[in-house]
Amino acid sequence: MRAIIFDLDGTLFQTEKVAVPAFQQTFNSLQQHQLYDGSIPSETKIQSVFGMTHQEIWENLLPDADEKTREIADQWMLQEELKLFKEGKSECYPGVKETLQQLKKQGWTLMIASNGVGPYVRGALESQGILHWFREVYTAGDYETKSKTDLVRICIEKHGIQVGYMVGDRSSDVEAGKENRLPVIGCRYSGFPQFGESDELADADFVITTFSEILDHVR
Repeated sequence: MRAIIFDLDGTLFQTEKVAVPAFQQTFNSLQQHQLYDGSIPSETKIQSVFGMTHQEIWENLLPDADEKTREIADQWMLQEELKLFKEGKSECYPGVKETLQQLKKQGWTLMIASNGVGPYVRGALESQGILHWFREVYTAGDYETKSKTDLVRICIEKHGIQVGYMVGDRSSDVEAGKENRLPVIGCRYSGFPQFGESDELADADFVITTFSEILDHVR
């Protein structure tokens, strides 16, 4: 099988459009229920956790909280995100839909591998009307994986992928591709917020500044 495995947040989906207000409301709720007495994290701090597993997210944003509080925060966060999807707040990056259609016409099988949870990832794709374009969606929440590398390995083994690419915006995506012997296309879009460090994509085979540039690199 020939397949392209995509990360979601920061790759296909403008995460900050939904995640920032969802995180802010979650922390408001935690304060109101006296589960958190600190300040609401800044947008920069919130954006720094995009792409992490949910365990890593709450370890960073609620370092002093117990496991029960983190579970409550995670549940509230998901509810806020799904609510914002229904309100039409989600948005893909420019060129995503047109380029995915072109890749499908070229015979590529499209997959998703995300560190998010299933309802969020599928909700994001569904909100943009593109869920049906993907053969399968792999999430850390569904498979209880601790790394993107493990998740991509499951995807490759299950479908017998022999030729393909990994596409993502964080170092975890680069590592997942390299460890699984896939060329990596790193995404660092001009004019949009960058969620990782400046050197996170240093080991990617290609770095694109607009989504449509993928068509210049897949063969």
